[in-house]
Amino acid sequence: MNAGIKVFAPASVANVAVGFDILGFALEKPGDEIIARFSDKPGLRITKITGAKGKLPYELEKNTAGFAAMKLLEHLGETGRGIELEIHKKMPFGSGLGSSAASAVAGVMAVNEILRRPLSKRELLPFAVQGEQIADGAYHADNVAPSLIGGMVFIRDNQTLDIHRLAIPKGIYASVIYPHIEILTKDSRDVLSDQVSLKNVIQQSGNLGGLLIGLFNSDIDLISRSLQDVIIEPQRARLIPHFTEVKETALKEGALGCSISGAGPSIFALSANSLIAENVGQKMQAIYTNAKIESELFISPINQEGAKLL
Repeated sequence: MNAGIKVFAPASVANVAVGFDILGFALEKPGDEIIARFSDKPGLRITKITGAKGKLPYELEKNTAGFAAMKLLEHLGETGRGIELEIHKKMPFGSGLGSSAASAVAGVMAVNEILRRPLSKRELLPFAVQGEQIADGAYHADNVAPSLIGGMVFIRDNQTLDIHRLAIPKGIYASVIYPHIEILTKDSRDVLSDQVSLKNVIQQSGNLGGLLIGLFNSDIDLISRSLQDVIIEPQRARLIPHFTEVKETALKEGALGCSISGAGPSIFALSANSLIAENVGQKMQAIYTNAKIESELFISPINQEGAKLL
């Protein structure tokens, strides 16, 4: 059997409090792995899926990784090429950590690698976004872009994929707690009102600008003052048990800011160094342990590499 190649695509934190659908950063772990190998049988096929507990379809049109890879092959004029994909899910579904985005990114990355990189990472972005769209119906790159190219990414416009990597001050670490409760992205979006007060728009715009300037200037205090979501978080917080307590604890323990990761239920906190991040994470997890809710804790610097060949 052809050994093929293996790629890894990391989880990501979208929105980053003040950047709904326009900000995201990559984590070191968890993530998804995909193996691609050539086949004598023409066409693209998914031959194996592990870690998904039967939740993922083998049909290319319904699978985020398969659809993304298929769109890339169509673009390259290589649809007749025999390629097999093995999908190894190594991160939770519905966690708010970009699970579908990681699969889509790994799918296009694996095919691009086995074809000896006809496209750059950034050129793979539209195909990965189309793949993730299968999962939630929205065309946005706040999970896909950081998972693919790494770092913290600002999306000026999703439709044109006008994306930009941001500077990250040295030492910044994320603590992410994933409580084992289910919140569907659709439900998390359904609770959002399409009516926003002018006062909140002004405040949120100021916080977004402050975060961008703080990152660029490595101004830790400005970053901390700016990580305050006055629009999305107040509407979604009630969906996540103990959110308020977790956030208050993270800030008390020295986190720069704390908010919902993507659509939830994961909650992230950013800290100025790994020591604070570890302490913050442990205290966040203790709240769920005491409430008898299982959880997983991830402590990670901002992943600057994104998807990679293993």
